[in-house]
Amino acid sequence: MHAIREQPVPRLVDVLLERRILVCVGSGGVGKTTTAAALALAAARRGKRTLVLTIDPARRLANSLGLDSLGHQVQQVDPTLVHRGSQDDKGATGELWAMMLDQKQAFDEIVARHAKDPEAVKRILANPVYAQISSSLSGAQEYAAMAKLHDFDRVGGWDLIVVDTPPTANALDFLDAPNKLSEAIDSPAIEWFRKLQGQGGSRWSFVGKTGAYVLKRLAKFVGSKFIDDLGVFFTEFNDILGGFRQRAEETFALLRQPRVGFVLVASPEPMAVREALAFHDRLATAGMPFVGFVVNKVYLARPVPGLGVAAAATIEAALAAHPGVARLALSGTSRTMAAQALLAAHTEIETLAVADRRAIEKLAAAAGATGLLVEVPLQRDDVHDVEHLVALERFLLGDPAPASATT
Repeated sequence: MHAIREQPVPRLVDVLLERRILVCVGSGGVGKTTTAAALALAAARRGKRTLVLTIDPARRLANSLGLDSLGHQVQQVDPTLVHRGSQDDKGATGELWAMMLDQKQAFDEIVARHAKDPEAVKRILANPVYAQISSSLSGAQEYAAMAKLHDFDRVGGWDLIVVDTPPTANALDFLDAPNKLSEAIDSPAIEWFRKLQGQGGSRWSFVGKTGAYVLKRLAKFVGSKFIDDLGVFFTEFNDILGGFRQRAEETFALLRQPRVGFVLVASPEPMAVREALAFHDRLATAGMPFVGFVVNKVYLARPVPGLGVAAAATIEAALAAHPGVARLALSGTSRTMAAQALLAAHTEIETLAVADRRAIEKLAAAAGATGLLVEVPLQRDDVHDVEHLVALERFLLGDPAPASATT
């Protein structure tokens, strides 16, 4: 009888080398930007021409990659930093590039591509209503990120694109953004302004007594020029709405392809876990490819042999026997107090580790047999340079982690 060969458990490094787009999603404060940077760096160190696209305005990603700043133009990370300490000869050909999306510039690019002529582009970009909408409309940032991802994929040239999604309070906003933006632009009120602008003669007579009254009242507060700007903008913008809708549909189709993978980043905090589980359900409903969970800031249980009922006495005895403590010539009372403080700290960490384990079990159940679950222990230091990103890579990709990297 032949022995049944078990399938090897997939690792995140395999996903990193096989997929073309990785989308990192998670609520604020769970280490999403750092995770995206570490994955992109790991791919570059393994020979991939990699781009990390972030929407986070914080400077930490630029600093971590050795860049003074990040902007809307793609920048290459210094190859000597990328490959420092690398043992992979093939990886020396890999490149890492980075950019931080500028929402306004991304919208300008969409307008330039879909407007009917160059003059229409100039009029839209100069319109004060457009300036406000492209900078602050709900869902605009998320939509701009998806549109930019679509552009990079269409042009090609990248072995892997890692997307750090917008730092929203609700990660579901990333998938809902195109619909929200279309609904806002296609609302009945805006359609009313379009029709108003498209009529000849007196606008006041066209809208009727009620509409004229509303317009006059609005004009008192915002000025008649603003009303005119609204009408002109929505008339001009109507010509490129088809391009916006098409881009949304194409991007949704792209995100469902098997060469794409969603990495859900969380921490063991209850709210972050609920957010990750909700997004996992949404991905399953939408038929989008789920890779797995990355859980950052995990407290690890560290059993200490000999700790039992007389734990404080055991620690105190160990302190007394330790050469470094002996040199301090601590009194018995001081050793007792130090032992009690150490025991309290250890007990607290053990309690947190148990709570984290229960939270992670919920994510493991959702991931099932085919999804990954990667745990990253709470780090002693902030990740602020390439060396720390490389150290983080060991946890993410399943390699043994150095004991000094955790608390």
